[in-house]
Amino acid sequence: MSIQTRRERERADRERLIVTAARELAEAEGWDAVTTRRLAAEIEYSQPVLYSHFKGKDAIMTAVAVQGCADLAEELRVARTAAKGSRESLAAVGGAYTSFGHRRPALYDAMFTHAVDLPFATPEAPEPLQAAFGELAQAVEPIAAKGEDVGLLTETYWAGLHGLVTLMRSGRLPEEAHEQRLALLIAHFTTTP
Repeated sequence: MSIQTRRERERADRERLIVTAARELAEAEGWDAVTTRRLAAEIEYSQPVLYSHFKGKDAIMTAVAVQGCADLAEELRVARTAAKGSRESLAAVGGAYTSFGHRRPALYDAMFTHAVDLPFATPEAPEPLQAAFGELAQAVEPIAAKGEDVGLLTETYWAGLHGLVTLMRSGRLPEEAHEQRLALLIAHFTTTP
């Protein structure tokens, strides 16, 4: 192994360490607790080392969001492929999505609430973002009416799921009725058996 290859591997390892530390700290204490000074102490590197990888907290949060989208895409894929039938697939994906947002609030916020420097809904979007949206689209496509824009229909479904997650997490909707709301969304979103 060349020295250059080793250095590149070590750099990639440090980046993963920074992103993981930011993610864990945000989940434990919220994004306000995530500062470059605190991260440097957590990973036992100096702040200049941290800045050699990321321009600042916003860039770190962006990297966390991309990683979170990869995790979400995998959870949605597992739910979608385990379901039998189009309606069940849509329900399974909806359940997996809302569960993800509920279980991982700080990660969800980095992905979909906080301003991050990521291009959504464009061909330039990073692959993990496209994969997560693609899983939603694969669940929506079978219930789309002929000639209906699957992309727009998927965005509408996603907006419904995001609204449920956001309103429930903020206490505006009681959590105990979540399953009923999700079932209503699925039932009214499609009449396909």
